[in-house]
Amino acid sequence: MIDRRWSRGYREGMATTRIGTQINAPRSTVYRLMLDAVAIATWMPPPGATAAVHRFEPKEGGSFSVTLSYDEPTETGETPVLHHEALFGKFRTLVPNEQVVEVLEFVTETPGMTGAQTVTFTLTDADGGTHLDTVHEGVPEGLSSALNEKTWHDALTKLKALAERESRG
Repeated sequence: MIDRRWSRGYREGMATTRIGTQINAPRSTVYRLMLDAVAIATWMPPPGATAAVHRFEPKEGGSFSVTLSYDEPTETGETPVLHHEALFGKFRTLVPNEQVVEVLEFVTETPGMTGAQTVTFTLTDADGGTHLDTVHEGVPEGLSSALNEKTWHDALTKLKALAERESRG
């Protein structure tokens, strides 16, 4: 189950997206998949994109960098054009099996997409599995609330499937 909420955030013009997800897997499994570079490349990219993880240091103060590549048709619709966006960040807080706090920033030519953003993942026991509460603060003006919610929904659905498949063995 996905619970979505969106509101204006802590900085003028910035928004906050909050999504709750029930995952039928232990917190330890979900937490590990959130700190595994190979898993990140699987569950994080939005539809139509692939992720390349270049740096991934899952420790407090550790950094990460990820490139998202999108195939987009040209105006004629004939030849795909590869479009890239990069995101860089640091792990601010890591509490094993409980919380991951990341501060990240996009490097992109898309207007209105710059600025520091904070994503807080909080894991709690729920109904024999894990409740994952995701709060994305400082959502840039160039990213609509609807698109941000959809992107997080898609990513967390993939994370949920990966964790549940792994937990079943």
